[in-house]
Amino acid sequence: MLTLPNLLTLSRIICMPVLVALLWHPGRADYALAFALYVVVAITDYFDGYLARAQGTVSKLGVFLDPIADKIMVATVIVMLVYTGDLARWSVLAGLIILLREIAVSGLREFLADLRVSMPVSALAKWKTTFQLVALGALILAGAVPAYPYVQLLGLSCLWAAAGLTVITGWDYLRVGLKHMD
Repeated sequence: MLTLPNLLTLSRIICMPVLVALLWHPGRADYALAFALYVVVAITDYFDGYLARAQGTVSKLGVFLDPIADKIMVATVIVMLVYTGDLARWSVLAGLIILLREIAVSGLREFLADLRVSMPVSALAKWKTTFQLVALGALILAGAVPAYPYVQLLGLSCLWAAAGLTVITGWDYLRVGLKHMD
């Protein structure tokens, strides 16, 4: 159970209170540290799955914890960006769309798992995740480099792209799930 991939997944969850503390009343240095931590956490998200498959150590614990760690990370960052005002006005809607889809798809996956129906991740969902990771990272970084407004523009653009892909992939998953509901 305590394989390197599982430890990486657990480390992502454990790092979230540190990220919250850095963004609680952030100055430029806090944003910079939060961005560095976010990058490390995002990289471990890639490596935990890669290592588990490469080493043949895919575990039930890892399969269970990985999507939870992903959702905790995304939710934590979105909530903190709203709290700091870095995500405001209409852009809060993009964050909300992402959060609602994450919750709905998690529930749908759980429901379908009881029916022994798997719902593989689509290529489009992987693009959604990429846009989402870039968006959230850029929005954190924007607080550290306010003299470069294009960083925030990149973050907001990627966030809206992720929200759009979120709607599309969420609908795709829902259509699959509806076929199995009576």
